[in-house]
Amino acid sequence: MNQSPHIHWFRLDLRLSDNPALNAAIESGRPVLPVFIWDPRSEEGWQPGAASCWWLHQSLRSLDDQLRGKGSRLILRRGPTLRVLQQLIEGTGAVAVSWSRRYEPEMVDLESRVRQALESSGCSVESSCGNLVFEPWTVQTKSKTPFQVFTPFWKACCALQEPSKPIPSPRSVPSPDRWPNSMSIESLGMEPTIDWAAGMRKTWAPGEPGARSQLKRFLSNAAADYESGRARPDGDGTSRLSAYLHFGEISAREVWHRVRAWTVDGKARVDSQAESYLRQLGWREFAHHVLFHFPRTPEQPLRKAFETFQWVEDSKALKAWQRGLTGYPLVDAGMRQLWATGWMHNRVRMLVASFLVKDLMISWNEGARWFWDTLVDADLANNTLGWQWSAGCGADAAPYFRVFNPITQGRKFDPDGAYVRKWVPELSKLPTRWIHQPWEAPEGELLGAGVILGRTYPFPIVDHAERRKLALQAFQWDRPILR
Repeated sequence: MNQSPHIHWFRLDLRLSDNPALNAAIESGRPVLPVFIWDPRSEEGWQPGAASCWWLHQSLRSLDDQLRGKGSRLILRRGPTLRVLQQLIEGTGAVAVSWSRRYEPEMVDLESRVRQALESSGCSVESSCGNLVFEPWTVQTKSKTPFQVFTPFWKACCALQEPSKPIPSPRSVPSPDRWPNSMSIESLGMEPTIDWAAGMRKTWAPGEPGARSQLKRFLSNAAADYESGRARPDGDGTSRLSAYLHFGEISAREVWHRVRAWTVDGKARVDSQAESYLRQLGWREFAHHVLFHFPRTPEQPLRKAFETFQWVEDSKALKAWQRGLTGYPLVDAGMRQLWATGWMHNRVRMLVASFLVKDLMISWNEGARWFWDTLVDADLANNTLGWQWSAGCGADAAPYFRVFNPITQGRKFDPDGAYVRKWVPELSKLPTRWIHQPWEAPEGELLGAGVILGRTYPFPIVDHAERRKLALQAFQWDRPILR
């Protein structure tokens, strides 16, 4: 008699290695049905954006290849998650379902409904931590409340027991005698209908093998100088693992242990560099902690006083920002890198966010929505935390008087103008002295570089010095809240 199968519901855990929920399905001794359900409506106002959909399409293809190498395959379905799972259970006789937990408010609610419905019908259910190192409810202040400031949160994390070692990839995944029907990846309609993704294809290799290759590159080439290199957008000093972590193509726990065990030329790792990177991993944990405990924050500011703040509505300025046509080269370079590759260096993310909310006085919600649609690593927790930090209305927020200067940021972090020259090629021949402020260049220098302000490259859409003064007046309206 054929054994009843065990369904593993893949979500943001698109990998075979260190996947506790998949491992539980395999250890059950039953045939395993690996299933992915395309149900974007369940995420309500935060359905995956265009760049995320492109990445997910590639990642599912990679996951299917990985599973086939283990004697299995990926079953794809589309529709309401609970209904699809119930149909699969009825059609295959499955007696158990496992999955990796998620922490976004809609997903927490979905998991609760799925668990209640399946258990009431007699199906065994098991969920596991597959996306974080420290789950949100395991880290608390001394008064048993959620953290709202990063440093004490991270100290509390580091005081906890070291996370367990990652689980190796299974040698094989037991298959059923008969496979249920599956949709094709193409029929899910995830990829953009226009060839907007050409730059992303050149830049990224979604999937578990791509994640491992990226981590290897980082540890081999960039980790030794991480503390200084991570601030330079003109180099390759960051891990670029954010999208792989978001889609669960590598676990945060595995990255943690790989960085801990990292060596340079066979010598002991440089502790300060490793700790600096793990601290950045900690910010990801903190973002999920805040989102879980304050689920309204994707739409509303954590600091309630900001709910009545009067943002400016300026569609023309917003579009210039989105398209990288603000007249500030480093801002424009970042926005064009985002559009071309689905990613932007973190230092530049902070700058472009500051420019939108402080120079243009446009709501952080507009920026969050644009990033959500264009980032391959669009993550509701990280995106929300980052934008509310920039606006000064969230957890551990930037002080009201912190207004990034596009010129000084460019001189400090892109001193030779290499980043600007790459992404704003119409300025590529401009001497370094003027690369971050072309409007101040002598006419001869502009002509020699083929730059005609107002035609080949725009004049600044606002005067930063003036806008900084206005921002300081506007944002200190309630200093005790903003400190």
